[in-house]
Amino acid sequence: MRRHGHSRYSSAPDLGPALAGAGRSDWATLRRLFPYLWHYKGHVVAALGFMIVAKLANVGVPMLLKRLVDAMTPNPVMPQALIVVPVSLLLAYGLLRLLTSLATELREAIFVTATEGAARQISLKVFGHLHALSLRFHLERQTGGMTRDIERGTRGVQLLVSMAMYNVVPTVIELALVLVILGVRFDAGFVWITLAALVFYIGYTVKVTQWRTQFRRAMNALESIAQSHAIDSLLNYETVKYFNNEAFEAQRYDASLKRYRDAAIKSHRTLGLLNSGQQLVVAASLVAMLWRATQGVVDGHLTLGDLVMINAFMIQLYIPLNNLGMIYREMKQSLTDLDRMFALLEKEREVRDAQGAPDLDARDPTVRFENVSFYYDSARPILSHLNLEIPAGRTVAVVGPSGAGKSTLARLLYRFYDVQGGRITIGGQDIRAVTQASVRRAIGIVPQDTVLFNDTIGYNIAYGRPSATQEDIEAAARAAHIHGFIAAAPKGYETTVGERGLKLSGGEKQRVAIARTLLKNPPILIFDEATSALDSANERAIQAELSSAAQGKTTLVIAHRLSTVVDAHEILVLEAGRIVERGTHAQLLARGGVYARMWALQKTQPQGSAPSVPVSFPSQVPDQVLENCSEK
Repeated sequence: MRRHGHSRYSSAPDLGPALAGAGRSDWATLRRLFPYLWHYKGHVVAALGFMIVAKLANVGVPMLLKRLVDAMTPNPVMPQALIVVPVSLLLAYGLLRLLTSLATELREAIFVTATEGAARQISLKVFGHLHALSLRFHLERQTGGMTRDIERGTRGVQLLVSMAMYNVVPTVIELALVLVILGVRFDAGFVWITLAALVFYIGYTVKVTQWRTQFRRAMNALESIAQSHAIDSLLNYETVKYFNNEAFEAQRYDASLKRYRDAAIKSHRTLGLLNSGQQLVVAASLVAMLWRATQGVVDGHLTLGDLVMINAFMIQLYIPLNNLGMIYREMKQSLTDLDRMFALLEKEREVRDAQGAPDLDARDPTVRFENVSFYYDSARPILSHLNLEIPAGRTVAVVGPSGAGKSTLARLLYRFYDVQGGRITIGGQDIRAVTQASVRRAIGIVPQDTVLFNDTIGYNIAYGRPSATQEDIEAAARAAHIHGFIAAAPKGYETTVGERGLKLSGGEKQRVAIARTLLKNPPILIFDEATSALDSANERAIQAELSSAAQGKTTLVIAHRLSTVVDAHEILVLEAGRIVERGTHAQLLARGGVYARMWALQKTQPQGSAPSVPVSFPSQVPDQVLENCSEK
């Protein structure tokens, strides 16, 4: 019987999300792409002009070959012509070849601007849209699969446009010119043979390629899943090591690779079927054309030059047509990849700015939660009819057990989610009625779980205010008590922190986060267990800095250790999404309720497990303000 633990990597993956967007027609995808290309319409028109010149020159080559062969055919009437005429024809042949090459190179040099420009615009738009999507989307996403979708979509734009301009359109132009020449200079039989071959070739290619698309799509989906497994495992390297699960991760990744291998084998086998059928059509049509041309030479109404010209036309025509299957496959795949990237653009924004929303006026940073109700899942309410006020320049602390909804307050204030009931205001302005960017500019947060960019320490601190000078960055680092650590490093502020800051300890990362927020210097501050990763000595020093930073600012402190919030102007006790107690530290202890029991429990813990480091916030808020803040 298979072990339960292994069933997670042995079971087949759900390809539904990975195949999303497959229902959109190719024309719909092309219509989405066209505006990006038309932005470079001057380059497109110039490239088309050079393409036509190149094809006219290319079609002229077989016609010159005909004249050259006819001129070299023994002619008893003008025996000296052989000495003069071929030289001029050879020179003309060389010039036509050179013109074809030059026009083709100029076409590619001009059109690459449109191709790369369109790919850049789409990628940038997708990147911006992903940042505009809600936190819920990013919590549910698979980063590896999504980045592969963007990568393949960008490459799809380049392949699709390049193949259309460098293969499909030139082949159509050349085909039209050849059919006209065959119909005018010879008889309609040559035209009908060519058209019949094209109909069979294109019809077979399209039909089989459409059938094969399901295998290519499944192969790409499984590749994304394997990539996601690999990235997820590598990002959680330490966790893998903690539980000795290297073999488990390898088996899980290998299972994904095996599924990808099976899909790739099936895709390549169907490719052989497609190629064989295409070659059969090409061979049959070439035999028919040459048989008819040879018969014409035997009958005397065609010359050897005509035979050579027809053969040259067919070779020139079937060389690109021979690649049509590959081109069509790649274009179909590019359309599929592009469609998946456009599908990311169609993801609805859960949190949107109101039409014509103004920026937040942050001169009055008073924060109010008015009868707020919220849930992530309707079956599990998080906040229920919650009322709280953080007066401008004051500090309110929220304490309570895990899962009570404390961190949700910060997420709602940042407007990562919109409330289902009630409203949140800053200075009396509903945050849903102003722009999200202006709300977030007014708020700074020191999170409990600090994640840093894989860049330098200086870059990560400066992220709080990218325009900051080096002096500003160092001042913020000193305030966060990390300047000494940075200065002692060989590269100083140029020291890299590694993926997600893994080269730094938890306390060092948290101090970088504190420095980053101090550098931002917003009117509203959120401290979400801001010193939880620090030792007692550093916590005392940094708590003093945070207290200083909170002077005159509206501050929300989310805490588990009650000792860090004893001097807050008001302390709220949150349980199951409701405020069960509120008041100052002294008032809550005197009440002998939930807070008093939590305080007694933490005071009885072993020394060092929950260090008691009080924060000296500004003087206590008057009782009448507390009354105004009380739950309605």
